[in-house]
Amino acid sequence: MDLQTFLNDFMNKDDLDLLVRDAAGLFECPAMVVDMAFHVIAWHCEADFDDAPFRTSTQRGSLTYEAGSLLAGADTQAQLVSPEDSPYKRRFSLLMTGGTPVGYLILVDIGQRLEREDGRVFQAVESALAKQLMLESSRGSSMRSAEESVLQHLLEGRFTDESLFQLQAEAAGLKYLAPRRIALVNLELYRSANWSENALRSTILDVFPASRPLVHDGSVVFFLNSDPDMGLFGSLSRQFSLRVVVSAPIGRLFRLPEVYAATRALMAALLPRLTHPFAVMAESYQALMIIKQLEGSRDLMLPAVRTLGERDREDETLYCLTLYTYLCCHRSLQETCARLYTHRNTVLYRMRKLREEYDIPVDDPDQHLALLVSSAMMLMELGREDVFMPDEAP
Repeated sequence: MDLQTFLNDFMNKDDLDLLVRDAAGLFECPAMVVDMAFHVIAWHCEADFDDAPFRTSTQRGSLTYEAGSLLAGADTQAQLVSPEDSPYKRRFSLLMTGGTPVGYLILVDIGQRLEREDGRVFQAVESALAKQLMLESSRGSSMRSAEESVLQHLLEGRFTDESLFQLQAEAAGLKYLAPRRIALVNLELYRSANWSENALRSTILDVFPASRPLVHDGSVVFFLNSDPDMGLFGSLSRQFSLRVVVSAPIGRLFRLPEVYAATRALMAALLPRLTHPFAVMAESYQALMIIKQLEGSRDLMLPAVRTLGERDREDETLYCLTLYTYLCCHRSLQETCARLYTHRNTVLYRMRKLREEYDIPVDDPDQHLALLVSSAMMLMELGREDVFMPDEAP
């Protein structure tokens, strides 16, 4: 097998299974293509190849969360990893077409030659596989249950008519699904020595039997029928090195896309700041997410507060923080000092400067909301997201 034969088959045959078999022959190793939900879409290996993670994945039709966690943390650069329950390294590469990730190529390095392979060959193969995977996925050929397919489409916001969604949900066995919330689980820190097991999924189903866990966009999503015990979630996050956000209440299931989008946005905001395992409730971060919605709307900020923020940026002063805290504390000087852990005289000095030098009407009730929002926006611009974190942030 050579690259030209692979490319000829890509141009002429329209068959992902054939292309994966060609890729296995080209690289002389077992090959597997999975979609973004870790479903095994196509694979090929020689009949005498025996490897527990590879075998169980093909039998199950999906990767375990243990294996998928490595894919979830992958970027556009291929990775070569060594699972402890296999003698063979794996090469993981993200398949992208038109700038959109569509799946992954997994090669099992049985001959220890993948590190020496020409990168241009990998690039050509991955590009062709990505296009073919996208084409076949659009035809609905990927293997997933009707229930999971409906939930995936709902998360992606594909249903524009609620009555049509209800019909499809009932046909898929979801008629009585009425979750209170969802839990979004980031897998980037999750690691397991045994890829053949599915310990995390099993634990989720043991603790939350009707939770219907599924993988979407590289994260695990599962459904909660009641308000959660966050102590239980904390234990789960520590046990498996997870980062978990429990959503706001959903209401009608048809509202799931907006709740899911807000939960993902919160996760994205927390990941750079909280690099350790955590489990949090979305409600605890409402202030942060409201202010983030206003990012890029600098024209809404009061000019005097913009000037104040530039002074803080240049001189590393804390006037915006003092103004925001004073307003949050209902203009109580004592509470402001306590929240800032700052001496009364220092706060009095700053407040005098705000009034006299910057002409900011800190005590005008008609300006309270505009000043509060403007100072909050300026603090976000200055990189002070910590101000909007709850006191009990993990």
